[in-house]
Amino acid sequence: MALNDDIRLLSSVPLFRELDEDQLRLVAFGAERRSLAESQELFREGSPAEAAYIVAKGQIALYSADRIGDIRHQKTVGPGTLLSELALVTMVERKFTAVAASDAEVMKINRQLFQRLLEEYPQVGRLIEARIRENIAGLAKAAAAMGHRFR
Repeated sequence: MALNDDIRLLSSVPLFRELDEDQLRLVAFGAERRSLAESQELFREGSPAEAAYIVAKGQIALYSADRIGDIRHQKTVGPGTLLSELALVTMVERKFTAVAASDAEVMKINRQLFQRLLEEYPQVGRLIEARIRENIAGLAKAAAAMGHRFR
């Protein structure tokens, strides 16, 4: 895929939507492309997350284990979906297993690349902080809406 296509893909992802072209170019140039055949695993639940992935082509199925160890399909995602975004800022464990539901392609953004973006463009940190705050507020709202299930 051409660099301009990668920039266009990045600009469609909410976390990167407000970045300017130079900032997007830095990420696109430093990101790695990975092709997956249908049924190929991208990563496994519980493994260390050193990078985030953006689905560029195809579909990725997400699975997680329940309390007794049964594997459950959570959802299937497509192009423009950012997987494991917290891995961009801190070491975390994968919360699900990601498997190609069709032939797919992903863009890998490692933590070092993301930190380089923040170092070269400090104003991006403020944008990212605002986006994370929005995400946390959304999670809190969703949890509050489910409160009746836990009474």
